[in-house]
Parts: sequence; structure tokens; C-alpha cells
Amino acid sequence: MDREMIAEKLESLRRCVQRVADKCPPDAEILSHDFDLQDIIALNLSRAVQLCVDISAHLISDLDGPPPDTMGETFHALSREGIIPGALADRLRKAVGFRNIAVHNYEAINWTIVHSIARHRLGDFSEFATAVATRMQ
Repeated sequence: MDREMIAEKLESLRRCVQRVADKCPPDAEILSHDFDLQDIIALNLSRAVQLCVDISAHLISDLDGPPPDTMGETFHALSREGIIPGALADRLRKAVGFRNIAVHNYEAINWTIVHSIARHRLGDFSEFATAVATRMQ
């Protein structure tokens, strides 16, 4: 396991989450009309999800068993190994769905949902980071 690479990705994850927290407006209506905030939040949430997938793939490469077929399955593989809780794996799998919409179908984004994610689900990334850091000890 490349601990330095994982530590760098965890730091990038922390910065993305902090950027979302700092820039998320108090009201979803503001976000729905502010294109700059939309870009900042969508990009950083997408990056956060991708960083979690990348870290997970790296951890899985050190485990026995076949690699997951999808990005979402990487989290369930970590859950099966006891690295992250199953409920967190489910939430992160759903986050991959958001990432896919943000990257491939940006115009279909529901900014009210994004606002809710930014306000209420950032802790999922912190929980993931804590679990990974614990695994690395």
C-alpha cells in the first residue's frame, strides 16, 4: 500500500470537502441561481467522490479477490472487508451516481438535492477518511 499517495489523496479530499462547506449558501434557492457557486460545489463534490473511489481502488488492490466491476462496488468491497461500515458504503455508492450526473449530464442536476448533499452529507467523506486513516495505522 502506498501510504504517501493515500495521505495525499486524503488531504485533497479534505480540501474539497472544506471548499464545499465554505461556499455552500444557506439556501438552495441561492445555489440554483448562482452559476459560480454551482461550479465550485459540483466540481468539488465530484472530486471528493472520485478521490474516495481512487483511494478505495488502491486499498482493494492489496486485498484478495476480484476487483469490483463499478465505482460504486468499490465501497461495498471495502465494507465486506470491514474497512468501512455498510451504511457508509451505500451512501458513497449513491454519491457515485451524483458524480456521474455532474460529470456527464451537468444540465440535469437538481440544485436543491446538491444543496442538501452539501449541507447534510459532507460527513460521509470525513467518515470515509477516518476509516481509511485508521486502516493505514
